[in-house]
Amino acid sequence: MDARTQTSEQRMKTVHDVAILGAGAMGAFFAARFAANKSFTTRLIASGERRERLARGGLIVNGEPVFIPVVSPEEGATPADLIIVALKHHHLSSAVAGLKAFVGPDTVIISVMNGIESEAIIGAAVGPDKVLYAISVGIDAVREGNRLTYSNPGRHIFGEADNTVVGDRVRRVQEAFNRAGIAWETPPDMIRMLWWKFMINVGINQASAAMRAPYGTFQTRAEARDLMEALMREVIALAGPAGVNLGEPDIVDWYRVLPTLSPTGKTSMLQDVEAGRKTEVEIFGGTVVALGERYGVPTPVNRTLFQIVRVLEGAA
Repeated sequence: MDARTQTSEQRMKTVHDVAILGAGAMGAFFAARFAANKSFTTRLIASGERRERLARGGLIVNGEPVFIPVVSPEEGATPADLIIVALKHHHLSSAVAGLKAFVGPDTVIISVMNGIESEAIIGAAVGPDKVLYAISVGIDAVREGNRLTYSNPGRHIFGEADNTVVGDRVRRVQEAFNRAGIAWETPPDMIRMLWWKFMINVGINQASAAMRAPYGTFQTRAEARDLMEALMREVIALAGPAGVNLGEPDIVDWYRVLPTLSPTGKTSMLQDVEAGRKTEVEIFGGTVVALGERYGVPTPVNRTLFQIVRVLEGAA
């Protein structure tokens, strides 16, 4: 292969076209970052009334308007180089079929959704070879309507399940994130990181929703941290039977992130409860309870918080 041919192939595999499914807090963050760099063509994927609303009002991120083309799977969509899925879990099953219209031979998909199941669901629809594992940690985004504000952009961790040797698909996304100015990491064991984020969400999302508490409460009140840790430790108890290396030091690692968040910032579950939206408690406490039954591990704290948040949903 001569240098000219090699350069052509490398250019073909560079990420230029980015499509984002989901325009909530995480989707809006990524949309604004990629749209700000003119080396990318950035699109939002949406259908029906949501598409009309996004096309009409756009997004406002940290006070700045962001207008991005909005396309639907029904309109003859073209394949994207990178697709970022940033939906709530209960919206995924109805939306995932539409992703096929945006997937081509070299498309890479990352899901920054909560929980530990979205990659498998997306992979079943479009092919597991298209999907990388991903989590986002430390972004204190608050969404109100089409407005997103955040003070900490967080860090975004992605890769194959095993990144002992970093593959081509991962390198392509790393390069794209570099151009977009998005902080990233690729750890050797991505499944462990997926469970680490799951542990965090199970703890602080449910505790914050039940207590109507922003991040500042967990930064200053031992009682709030005690409840959060009790929820997290039930995830740690499940990790061993699931074959995942998770332990007490992983709670310590979370305490390095918590102080960096805005004291007035709110978890996604607290924002959902306050806005009267359906929460993702099924993929947090619900999943913990189900795994506890499967492995014979008691999960009384998560069972209680699951019930509390379900009541809060019904009262909204």
